[in-house]
Amino acid sequence: MTRDALLRWIERGLLAIGLALGLWCAFVLIEARRTHSQPLPAARAAQTLPGEDERATVPPAPAAGTLLARLESPTLDLSTVVLEGSDDGTLRRGAGHIEDTPLPGQRGNVGIAGHRDTVFRPLRRAKVGDMFTLTTPDRVYRYQVARTLIVMPEDVYVLDPTARPTLTLVTCYPFEFIGHAPKRFIVQAELMTETEKAGEAGPAGEAGPAGEAGPAGEAGRAGEVRR
Repeated sequence: MTRDALLRWIERGLLAIGLALGLWCAFVLIEARRTHSQPLPAARAAQTLPGEDERATVPPAPAAGTLLARLESPTLDLSTVVLEGSDDGTLRRGAGHIEDTPLPGQRGNVGIAGHRDTVFRPLRRAKVGDMFTLTTPDRVYRYQVARTLIVMPEDVYVLDPTARPTLTLVTCYPFEFIGHAPKRFIVQAELMTETEKAGEAGPAGEAGPAGEAGPAGEAGRAGEVRR
């Protein structure tokens, strides 16, 4: 094969790779937009535990990829859906609820992960005092940022159970790093008020949706967020 022929094959190969990457990016963007445009589902019915009375109920566990909530912060220009799970496929579509932390709307330390170069990019401007709104099918929760910190992937204590209802947002750091960022940027916010969609705001600590916070369990999932 002559040098010119080799260069032509290389050129065609690079063009084919570029086209494939472009199509993949378009698919990811379309999928994310379609997910973000979906309305929140109706509130899920609770289930009675075997051997318990009707007052001891828990919501059914959501399937991976289920739309759970919407997370917003107008001051940071952040708005994203929250899906169940923190795998790569889920995080391509929006933010993801970190497994084995309480579900959005439950008491305890709710963990949510997102990519630093997509839905959680605005977190680079987060500071103490900023407000976040977490909207579930039946309630609206308002959180105020209590602290931000930078940790290593193995520092999963940030997902440990907390005395106060807490929202912990996890993304990779530094934000401008090329490749898999080596650290994690954490935003922790405490619940200030909650509002029933057909009611009025009450102080944090009033009864919320059925179900209580479970232990952080396999909190190491936070360390698996790559972007």
